[in-house]
Amino acid sequence: MPETITLPALALTQSPGRRIFAFGVDGKDVPRFAEVFRASRKDGGTLFGYQRHEVRRHIEEIRRYVESERPMIPNAVVLAFSPKVRFEALDGYPEGPSTIGKLHIPVSDNADEAPTGWIVDGQQRLTAIREANVDQFKMFAVGFIAADEGEQREQFILVNNTRPLPKSLIYELLPGVDAELPPALAKRRMPTLLVDLLNNTPGSPLYHVVRQHTNPSGRLRDNSLIKMLENSLSDGMLYRYRLTEPAETQLEGMARLLMEYWSAVKQVWGDIWELKPRQSRLLHGAGVVSLGFLMDAIAGKHQEKGWPTSALFAEELEKMKPHCRWAAGYWEFGPSTKLQWNEVQNTSKDVQMLANHLIRIYLRLPGEAPPH
Repeated sequence: MPETITLPALALTQSPGRRIFAFGVDGKDVPRFAEVFRASRKDGGTLFGYQRHEVRRHIEEIRRYVESERPMIPNAVVLAFSPKVRFEALDGYPEGPSTIGKLHIPVSDNADEAPTGWIVDGQQRLTAIREANVDQFKMFAVGFIAADEGEQREQFILVNNTRPLPKSLIYELLPGVDAELPPALAKRRMPTLLVDLLNNTPGSPLYHVVRQHTNPSGRLRDNSLIKMLENSLSDGMLYRYRLTEPAETQLEGMARLLMEYWSAVKQVWGDIWELKPRQSRLLHGAGVVSLGFLMDAIAGKHQEKGWPTSALFAEELEKMKPHCRWAAGYWEFGPSTKLQWNEVQNTSKDVQMLANHLIRIYLRLPGEAPPH
């Protein structure tokens, strides 16, 4: 029989099916039943887990404080439990908003078994307590029963949304969350779904090119690609696609169009495709967002032909190649505005100037007139 840790607890029902437990626990005991579910990818593909990496300097500071003479950590850690955890209310306790009882937490020594709990918030504190040279350190914890990993991710994002958490981690987790989110995060869910497909689908021109929390070596910043996608979803090719195509196939269809476009970009500028942003502005923030506006202009100019293919995109981008100074030369934005290629920065002013420059040149190219 597996060992069970039984702790006095207070259960509170906040909404139907949503019950949380508040209890005290020895921080040294938490690793026996709860683990950190760190964000990573299986074989470079599917994302699993959700936690950021440990910050050793912060952990050492907490550890030294725990080992001091009179330490006190009043804020509770947050734990997600599997359905194996059971709450037992005390007999005869009067009904009310909360219920006093016992929380039964199974503990297994079998390394092949899934843990009973996962640390949603407080991993640095618990790591410091585990490593501290003290016999015990009691602390408060708040726990909830999580139906699946998606619910754990949801709570992890909401708990950390107002704290300094790496944005790249939040953006990478968003595709796995179906719950209602704050407006700022909800707006970015579709772009992050597309980034996930572009960066983790074998055969995509951007396969493992986007820098994410689990892919720190990527050359293209996820935030730059998200901005490009937000612009198109707001008033570009992807906006038109959402208006005209069936909802159930929109995500895959938009991802396919984006792969067609970025395949063309890779083909036309293959000589500098592998360069990092400091060596080329092609996959730099300013370049990526500007190329997004150019994608929308190409799709808009040829919309009577249907959704553009990689061949059409490549044909149009070849016309633009002589006018682009991604890795050498000067951009001539006007009679009095001339910038060397590496002077273009990822600022609103420079991005707007570069995007307007490219669109202005494209719409003036010889050929069929744009539709009225």
